[in-house]
Amino acid sequence: MNALKSSSRRNFLKTSIAVSGSLMVGFHVPGFAKTEAASTAINGWVRVGSDNSVTIICHRSEMGQGTYTSMPMLVAEELEVDLRRVKIEMAGVDPIYINALLGGQLTGGSTSVRDAFDGLRKAGAQARMMLISAAANEWKIPESDCRADNGMVISNGGKKLFYGQLAPKAAMLPVPKEVALKDAKAWKIIGRPVKRLDTPAKVTGKAEYGIDVQLPGMLIASLAQCPVLGGKPISVDDTKARAMPGVKAVVKIDDGVAVVATSFWQAKVARDALNITWDNGQGATLSSAGISQGLKDALAKPAATLKKTGDVDKAMAGAARKIAASYELPFLAHATMEPMNFTADVRTDGCDIYGPTQFPQMAEGVAMQITGFPKEKVKVHTTFLGGGFGRRIDVDFIVQAVQISKAVGKPVKLIWTREDDMTHDFYRPVSLNTLEAGLDKDGKPVAMRFRLTSPSVTARLFPSFVKDGIEPFMAEAAVLPYDIPNTNVEMAIHDAGVRVGYWRSVSHALNCFANESFIDELAAAAGKDPVAYRLAMLNGKEAERFRNVLSIATAKAGWGNAAKGRFLGVALMEGYGSYVAQVSEISIDNGAVRVHKVTCAVDCGMIVNPDIVKAQVESSVAYGMSAVLLSKITFKDGKVEQSNFDSYPVMRMNQMPVVDVHLVASTEKPGGIGEPVVATCGPSVANAVFAATGKRVRKLPIDADALKSA
Repeated sequence: MNALKSSSRRNFLKTSIAVSGSLMVGFHVPGFAKTEAASTAINGWVRVGSDNSVTIICHRSEMGQGTYTSMPMLVAEELEVDLRRVKIEMAGVDPIYINALLGGQLTGGSTSVRDAFDGLRKAGAQARMMLISAAANEWKIPESDCRADNGMVISNGGKKLFYGQLAPKAAMLPVPKEVALKDAKAWKIIGRPVKRLDTPAKVTGKAEYGIDVQLPGMLIASLAQCPVLGGKPISVDDTKARAMPGVKAVVKIDDGVAVVATSFWQAKVARDALNITWDNGQGATLSSAGISQGLKDALAKPAATLKKTGDVDKAMAGAARKIAASYELPFLAHATMEPMNFTADVRTDGCDIYGPTQFPQMAEGVAMQITGFPKEKVKVHTTFLGGGFGRRIDVDFIVQAVQISKAVGKPVKLIWTREDDMTHDFYRPVSLNTLEAGLDKDGKPVAMRFRLTSPSVTARLFPSFVKDGIEPFMAEAAVLPYDIPNTNVEMAIHDAGVRVGYWRSVSHALNCFANESFIDELAAAAGKDPVAYRLAMLNGKEAERFRNVLSIATAKAGWGNAAKGRFLGVALMEGYGSYVAQVSEISIDNGAVRVHKVTCAVDCGMIVNPDIVKAQVESSVAYGMSAVLLSKITFKDGKVEQSNFDSYPVMRMNQMPVVDVHLVASTEKPGGIGEPVVATCGPSVANAVFAATGKRVRKLPIDADALKSA
């Protein structure tokens, strides 16, 4: 498998291709053109059919974030077509679908709209101009005498031709080198609330998720995996399992033993009858206490410098007061609604794989590796995802499905149980962040040291991205936006012995929790209001967007005027190009924290669909508050102690706070919105707890017993 390609491939060259009488417009990505055919391939395109339909090929996985609506909106705006006529087809795997912001055909990092915003609008505009040119040629009039509207080209004299009538001739025309995109003031679709295009299919059950895939002759597999992560099967007694109804095969693969049967229940019951001897490997002695101690020990090891300004040692020596604190966060599971599953059909003539993945490029790569087939013999069919949150960037379950299908020579759908999913995740990393600040006589920080210690996901998946000890996806939100003249930010990668993966908001959640909690501690030490304290350190034009969202969120939340028994906490962060301020309103009853209301001000640049943005903020609050109040993964004797939602609770409907979202009108480039608010949940609630009790929360989830005496 190739590591992610360089993000220098961001410059698109416009090109086009005519296919089956349809007009297709898109972009070529430099650096991937190995043959003449590849040099004219498309990245994202528009297809206009003879039935006047408009189809775009969606190259980003749909896992609830609204890709199937926001991307068509971009095309439809410039193409001048009714959005209801736009259809979506999911892309296969090809270098032309590379996410320019991430360097791979990958959905993550809140990049889908950011990556497509200019490209898909250009595609729509190019298609529009080519259709107009075709009509002008047909009527033998200047193009300036024609306009596009509602799926038609109309002449000044009133002649009309539908796009479907013009598409074959338009496809033969050269692609315009330069196209003028519509001014934002003229937008009729972008920026307006639009109902999601995928909702009807999901409501009626027509939408196909991985677990829905059906193939002729398909069998179902249930896989027994070692209770200790990383363990391998040594031997298996499958006598009882093979004698059970419906069982077709028992297959030993690299990391488990699969029972293949005609139904899932038959496979699962037979799997439970297996007698397996495991090699637990190096993880057999893992414990949460040992992991925590390992983080502390890592503080003494050399660290890489992420940012250094001024002279911290000198400023610290002259400080009127010093404050220090440490913040520790646990492993977390992704806990997607749809457990891991994938279907593989390995034949003698090729391999097709079907299911929910955020990384079809890597899925294809592992299938090629296992089967030995060349790229043209392997096809990936990406379904809807029943949740991703970063878990489906990894491909362990895809590898398993392909190995099992190859062994039995039939199509096989591998389905994990919830317990499999919870105990064999690639977990959100643990972290230990230590901060120290020196304050002047007025309580303003003159120096700060920040050190973060955590396992690295990127060192495992994409090691070339980690250079000189700097892991970019560990460093998110590590550098404070505040005006502090002397700073030293360091990071130390620490292998805790547990496999880790990207988790919604990645390291933003780790570092924002530490930073924004610590800033509140400094404000309290200085005897200052936390909001005024922050505003006083947000100076210059570069901090304008921070100041704006902070002012909006606190004003809308009624900062300083909380109702009796209610307490407010604030947090501020930039992530994925978006600026977020969050105020959480809480109460505490016998140590139990209840979040009643969350007020968010969001500046995510130009907004494609405000309804989707608001839904993403609400979703982020639900996900983030689960981590703040309820969820953690712990280890004992090498095994994960949580196995289902009884031991790994998440936010329930009756616990969900009111979420009040305020979107900032902006002309800045679009930012990502699927993840940043997850990160501001932790510090905003922790700071509200301090306002209520005078106790600091430095570990999550919040320990109710520790607050009972407050």
